[in-house]
Formats: sequence, structure tokens, C-alpha cells
Amino acid sequence: MFGGYEHPVLSLAKRLVNPLVIFFSLIIAVVIEQQKFDGLHLLLGILAFLVASQVFDGFEFFETSNLRGSGIVTHGRNLLIAWALVLGILGAVGSFSGIIGDYNPRVLLLWSLITPVLLFMGHSLVRTYLEMLRRNGSIRRSVIVGANELGHKLADRIHQQRSLMTRVEAFFDDRSGERCEDALKNVVFGGIDDVATYVGKHEIDLVYITLPMLNHPRVIDLVNSLRDTTASIYFVPDVFMFDLVQARLDNVNGIPVISVFETPLTGINAVHKRAFDVVTSSLILCAIAPLMVVIAALVKATSKGPVIFKQRRYGVDGDEILVYKFRSMCVCEDSQVVTQATQNDARVTRIGAILRRTSLDELPQFFNVLQGTMSIVGPRPHAVAHNEHYRKLIHGYMWRHKVKPGITGWAQINGYRGETDTIDKMEGRVIYDIAYLKSWSLWLDLTIIFKTMKLVLKDTQAY
Repeated sequence: MFGGYEHPVLSLAKRLVNPLVIFFSLIIAVVIEQQKFDGLHLLLGILAFLVASQVFDGFEFFETSNLRGSGIVTHGRNLLIAWALVLGILGAVGSFSGIIGDYNPRVLLLWSLITPVLLFMGHSLVRTYLEMLRRNGSIRRSVIVGANELGHKLADRIHQQRSLMTRVEAFFDDRSGERCEDALKNVVFGGIDDVATYVGKHEIDLVYITLPMLNHPRVIDLVNSLRDTTASIYFVPDVFMFDLVQARLDNVNGIPVISVFETPLTGINAVHKRAFDVVTSSLILCAIAPLMVVIAALVKATSKGPVIFKQRRYGVDGDEILVYKFRSMCVCEDSQVVTQATQNDARVTRIGAILRRTSLDELPQFFNVLQGTMSIVGPRPHAVAHNEHYRKLIHGYMWRHKVKPGITGWAQINGYRGETDTIDKMEGRVIYDIAYLKSWSLWLDLTIIFKTMKLVLKDTQAY
């Protein structure tokens, strides 16, 4: 888990490292025994990959960092048990199908012996990589609101499980003196009213709320005060006080948490989304390269200024990014006050008007996608000046920044493309952006892409 959800590296490792190591160890065994890797071996490798994907997923080989003493013994024991289960299932399938006799027994024996060694080495490499990420600062910073026994347990579990890639920065609680847990008296940074200021100033990524639900008015006020940040918010319920039946729970090393607001792109979803973006944007850029060269030449020949216009926008978690566009105006505004383009805007060049109407000015943003600062589908990025303006006027406006901004989005195919010259229009866009976060899937992304292609051909709202 990574601050309440898995780090993408950990999620990918859990699903792929074990089955891939097992598959390639079979190839190694075949080569060592000087056999030909034929169709039978390929069939065995595929079956082993599929079986191992299910069996090894039931064991925690990467979540804890203790590989000393009893920790390494437990790890080795679980690894051998999982591998024995895989061999048992494969042996049963081979016996019932009658094909086990077609395999060289020396290859099977060597495969069964070298695989645990290679698996242990693979696990060690993943752990080493996660530790390297920690040393390089790829760690989430969190605070706990509630200096009570539950908050103490949560902080202790986070500290124990290094693969969470999370650090507790501070505790907050209105209680003091005898009312505060003894172990936490010296680490309470301030009261509940100080949380939002601290989170915004210190760029905190996660806020865990361990307050009793009897204090729900204070909890509601706290959540509302955090709406102008991009911190993920989690309730940590005391399950001994509440009968939670239908609640959707996550857990941090055994401590249950309820996600109040979180990005949909957690764990393997983040891997799927990034892979989709890289593959799709690469194919699109290859296809449109000649068109982009023509557009660049036309922009350069028809007006003075750079071909590419760069503007500061807010990216995921509110971090500033530079978004690329073909220049469509005779000016390049990127200041504290940015005037939105309007219909018949005198600043728009003749070529720029065509580019904006057809959305061809957005094509360079596929390079943003390859860079990882944008996605093909997501909430449209607004100029920094517009963000600072609207975040004060629209409740929950910053929540749209929990995913990477996109070239197109759910709001754009639902009538909110082009100028947002009124607060109602921007509120409508934000509503659709948050709805996208709630229902994200790769299928939804594909749907938005196809609808965008149809919309661009006939839409008159962009200028």
C-alpha cells in the first residue's frame, strides 16, 4: 500500500515479478539442459504464469521490509509454500491431461530448484528499488488528526511498513495535558483548526482522521477546510465501536481506513492508465507528424513569434506544469492575469482561428503526455491565474487536480468545451470533472476519445 493505496511499482511487482521470473527460469532450465524450447515448454510456461499470478497474489512478499532474522525465515518459507502450490497444481494438470510424460524430467527438476533462488533475487531487487525511491524523496508526507490510541497505532504501522513509502509528519488534536495520549504529548503540532494551514504550507499528501465519529461536526468542518488543498483525506474508523458491514474499506498494514476522497488511479490502475497514454500518444504522434510540420510552418510564416506557446498550468496534485500548444494568438500571455479567448478575439491570428476551431492547436500536448505531465483524457488544465481565481469561488474546485490534466475530458464532450466566461459554466465543468474521477475506467477514456473526434468535426464552441 502507498499512503492508503499501493505504489504503482509495488502493485506491478506483485502481479508480474513472480510469474515472469517463473516463466524465464523455465527458459533458463531448458537452455542449461541443452533442450529446444518448443511448443510444450511454451504451454507449460504460460500455464505456470497464469497459476503463479493467482497463487503468489495471496502472499505478502513485498509489503514488509524486514528481511532479517525471523523475517527472512518467514519470507523464505512463504516463498517455498507458494512455489510448491504452483508445482502441485501444474503437476495435477499434467497428470490428468497425460502430457507430463512428454517433458524432460531433468528440465523439470532443474526448473523446480532454481526458481525459488531467482524469485528471492527478484524480490530483493524490488525491495532495493523501493528503498532507492525512498532515498530519492519519492515518499508521501502525511499528518494524523487525532492524538489518541488509534492514531498512535496507525503511525506505528506506517513506520513499520517501509514499503508504504509514507512518513507521518505531525499530529493534530485539540486535546492537551491529561486528555492527550502520553506517547503523543510531545509530537502534537497544533489543534484541528491548524490542520488546513499546515497541509497547504508543507505540501502534505495524506490526512488521516482518527477522531471519534462522535465529533462529526468538527470532522465535517475539517474536511471542508481541506477542500482548497490536493491532499488525499482518509477517515480511520475505530472498528471496535462501529458495526461496519457495507462500508468500502481499505487498510494500512491492518489498520482499516475509509477513503473520503481519492484519485481513481491507484495501484495497477495507475500502471494501466500510463501504459495506455504512452502507447496511444506515441501512435498518434507518428500518425500526425507530417500535419504538425505543416502547421508549424504556417504559424511561423503568418505571424511573428514562437511556433510553440508554453503556458503554466496546474497538473496532478496542483503542481505547476508547462503545457504546449501551437501559438494561435499574436501575444503569449502567462502572467498573474490571463484573459480568456472570446469569440472574434482580435488577438487570434487567421491561422490561429482555424487551429482553435478544429482543436489542432492542442496537438503538441501529446508531447506533454509522453513527458508524463498530462494524460490523453482528464480534466482540462486551466491557466494558473484562472485556478487561483476559481478555487476561491467554487467549492471543491481543486479536487479536479487529483488526476493528470487531459487533452480532452468528460466535461468537454458534455458541452463544456471552449470559453467558460461565467461562474455557472465553470461550475458545470468542475461537476463533470469530478464525475469523471468517480467513474474512471479505460473504457470511459476510449469513449471520451471517440466522442471527442466526432465533436471536433462539428463543434462551434471553441475559438
